[in-house]
Amino acid sequence: MLIDTHCHLDFADFEEERDDIVKRAHDSGVKQMVTISTRVRKLDTLLAITEKYPSVFCSVGTHPNSANEELDIQTEDLVRLANAHEKVVAIGEAGLDYFYDTQKPEDQKTGFRRHIAAARETKLPLVIHSRSADEDMAAILTEETGRGAFPFILHCFSAGPELARTGVELGGYISFSGILTFPKSQDLRDIAKTIPHDRLLVETDAPYLAPKRWRGKRNEPSYVVNTAEVLAETLDVSYAEISRITTENAFRCFSKMPRV
Repeated sequence: MLIDTHCHLDFADFEEERDDIVKRAHDSGVKQMVTISTRVRKLDTLLAITEKYPSVFCSVGTHPNSANEELDIQTEDLVRLANAHEKVVAIGEAGLDYFYDTQKPEDQKTGFRRHIAAARETKLPLVIHSRSADEDMAAILTEETGRGAFPFILHCFSAGPELARTGVELGGYISFSGILTFPKSQDLRDIAKTIPHDRLLVETDAPYLAPKRWRGKRNEPSYVVNTAEVLAETLDVSYAEISRITTENAFRCFSKMPRV
């Protein structure tokens, strides 16, 4: 069994064949999925998907590349929405993205800190997006953890070893996507070898970043199998073992998510 801890089933890419996509995930051994919020105001769409598919859960939050669209969303709003719905099992995705120069860093940081506070209060994991922002991300995580621990995931990890080390030291999880499988990602595979086994997760970030076996195609949750295969090879363990490890980690991290 595997869990795709990060996908975007609400995106238009999946609109016409969502039933088939969920079935293919189940058939491949991916028994549960977390479809991740990019805008709080689209939560109803996510919830409708989770209500249709018992194996699908969701988060609530604002992506950093949409930070200025939802600066009116406060911590208490995130907490209220997360607590109101049994299918909401995480906060986010929120964080910092300095690769795309579309949002002011100040706006991203404001939203990020509100999401951190919501994760701290609800005890739900914060799904963190971090791109080209290692130094600021490490600083904020360290500072905010000093104010009170909160569960978090560095999702689609593709940063450097220092951020990975900081994340683990602060109690976070490191989630690997299809990027791990790319031929030029040896540095990332080397980082994966340093992560304690009880902090490892796998994801697709579908519809983006299809792993090597399906490179160039639209990604989907069933493809997380290839990422798990490469992670197993990297760590020199069996596929069955990496499936067990990442699944148990997912249930520990997403503590509100039941086994379906």
